[in-house]
Amino acid sequence: MTPPDTEGAAGGASVPSGEQAHFRALERLYASAPINRLFTSRLSIAEAGHAVIDFTVDESLYHAAGAVHGTVYFKMLDDAAFYAANSLVNDRFLLTTAFNLLFTRPLRTGKVRAMGRWISGHRRVFVAEASLVDGSGEEIGRGTGTFMRSQHELSGLPGYNPEKG
Repeated sequence: MTPPDTEGAAGGASVPSGEQAHFRALERLYASAPINRLFTSRLSIAEAGHAVIDFTVDESLYHAAGAVHGTVYFKMLDDAAFYAANSLVNDRFLLTTAFNLLFTRPLRTGKVRAMGRWISGHRRVFVAEASLVDGSGEEIGRGTGTFMRSQHELSGLPGYNPEKG
């Protein structure tokens, strides 16, 4: 699918500007979120409708049976899908309204990648999916979320500044 031409999409040729400036601002917004102080992770957005989060897990994130707790799966899947969708919207912060996930393998320690991809939606409601892949390339989880435009303007959020290089 081709990402929609969204309302408020910016254009221009200077670096960074328009779409790329929006992507970098979303990456800074992710990094500035207090919850992300708990995770060694990095968001990257290379193109509209796609987002990647690279992170590392260790025993501090285990549940009692010795594997990474499901909240980590949810957080990273939701974030990757969310940022894939929000990469298409440069005026408003999206909110997760529903998220379904599937745990396919237990995760222990190491590097993990969450890959988000926009599926549908053009104006108010967006659908995106994400998958988690461990360091050996095995899928360990996947999810699909529904995201809706909020009343929060991106430009008013700490961390989001499309003019910063």
